[in-house]
Amino acid sequence: MPYYVILSNLTDEGRKTIKHKPERIIEVNKEVEAMGIKVHKQYALLGSHDFVNIVEAPDNETVMKMSVEIGSRGSVQMMTFPAIPVEELIKRIK
Repeated sequence: MPYYVILSNLTDEGRKTIKHKPERIIEVNKEVEAMGIKVHKQYALLGSHDFVNIVEAPDNETVMKMSVEIGSRGSVQMMTFPAIPVEELIKRIK
């Protein structure tokens, strides 16, 4: 299955939510997994983005649907990038 890197930033509403209920972060991950996307890693960041997730999904459509669903809630903005393992990149270049 393809991998994706998701960079996300909380909105003001999202920051209020996790201030009062930080475990909401894990709840959202479970919702994402119920959509068919496996969350491999998640890190909180300092700097221009709040979180980075490494996920695995069956296809771009699944990731797009998740992005629309989660993004429509108004608590987070996401940028998603397809990721190719370096070994696969080398194999394709040859």
